[in-house]
Formats: sequence, C-alpha cells, structure tokens
Amino acid sequence: MNLESIKHIDTHAHLNFEDYDVDRAEVVKRVRDASVAVINVGTDEESSKKAVELAEKNENMWAVVGLHPNDAKKFDYDFFKKLALNPKVVAIGECGLDANPRIDANAANKKIQEKIFVEQIKLASEVKKPLMLHIRNAYVEAYEILKKFTGIKGNLHFFAGTLDDAKKFLELGFYFSFTGVITFARNYDDVVRFLPLERIMSETDCPFVAPTPFRGKRNEPSYVIEVVKKIAEIRGDDFEKVRKQLVENAKTCYSLAYV
Repeated sequence: MNLESIKHIDTHAHLNFEDYDVDRAEVVKRVRDASVAVINVGTDEESSKKAVELAEKNENMWAVVGLHPNDAKKFDYDFFKKLALNPKVVAIGECGLDANPRIDANAANKKIQEKIFVEQIKLASEVKKPLMLHIRNAYVEAYEILKKFTGIKGNLHFFAGTLDDAKKFLELGFYFSFTGVITFARNYDDVVRFLPLERIMSETDCPFVAPTPFRGKRNEPSYVIEVVKKIAEIRGDDFEKVRKQLVENAKTCYSLAYV
C-alpha cells in the first residue's frame, strides 16, 4: 500500500499501547485491508519509542513522540530530540495542558505542565515539526502560551473546545481532529460545521472512545471511517469530498511521506 492508495488516515492512534500486545498483527492487517494509514502517538519515553518502532516496521505508519501532560514530571529534551529526528516521526506530542480535576489540578502541577509544554514547543520549533496537542479544560491557557511563539503549527487532537476556542486556534493556523465521540454525542456539531473543511482531520484515539456501531469495544484505526462518515453527515457534505480532503489535510499538516 503506497501513500497514493490511502483512503483514510487515523491521525491519532495508540497501537503502541499494551492493549494491542496480544493481537497487534491482526489489527495491523485490518488497517492495511481497509487502506487506512496510521499515526501512532507516544505519551512518554517508552510509548514514544514503541511508536517509532511500529512506524519503522510498517508502511504508511508514522510516529509522534513526546510527553503527555498527565505524565509531565521531567522532560528529557535530548532523548526526545534524538527520537524526533527520525524521518518517520512527524510531530511532537501528545503535549499540552490537562486540567482534569479527577487527575490533579493543583497549582504546582499546573506550573510543571506549563514548563514541560513550553519545552516541547521549543523542541518542535528546533526540529521543524508540528505539535500534536492534548488540551483538556485549558484552551484559554494553552492559547496564551502558543500565541507567544511564531511559526508553530499543529493539531488539536480530540478537540472539545467552544466555538470561541476554535476561532482563536484557527487564527493561529492550527488543525482540529475529531474522534468517534462525534458519532454519539452532539456537543461537537456546531464546531464541526463551523470549521473550514481544510482544517479538519479524523482520528480514533484508539484504544479509547470507539465510535458507533462499535461502542463498548476496544477501538482500532480501521474504525476511523465511521468518524469520517459522521463529519460528512454533520456538515451536509458529500462523503467522498470529505474523505479526500481529510486525507490531504493530514498529509499537509504532518508532511507525510512514503518512507
């Protein structure tokens, strides 16, 4: 399967997670059979290494390396820079801010998250690759940090912000990706309709949030087609038009190359 034959791109997956240790080969086969390309995303040092290994072993798979804000304690800049220089690494992340009160919302943790977020922005700038952003309940704070940096682009993974949030990040030149949640929740419809189609991407965030009709099951990249179908339906656009544009958006955002 070459880059031209891709029908869909799952721009945020975690086939590098242990959830797939038992049957990863079978999942990858289903991905190939569905003509789906995959970007696997790291959340720490180990999962980032595994994402790179998967990318090196599989055609039309790429990796994102970085430190998730919920794991933000210490960021080894040199370690991640070495990984990031691999030609199959297409972005830095998933990085950002997470103000989920169920995890940790104290002031000290917030400062650590912000510090490590800035370090990853600087790394993205140095290696000239975009950011894969994880932002939860902190869009205003993330925007205030990002607007201070010039030339930084990327994608807001699993976007769950307001229309006002979308407008601000759109002005900064960012993309927005949506998961299977849009197949069963209507909170995202207004934003999906508002955004230019040229700024939207599809993802699964597998193994999490499987779309309808697979709810309750472990998610996987081949299910990304359900997300694309729903984006087209919400917008009232032709499916094939949406499918092609979302593939082009991912190629552009991440400078995807067949290597």
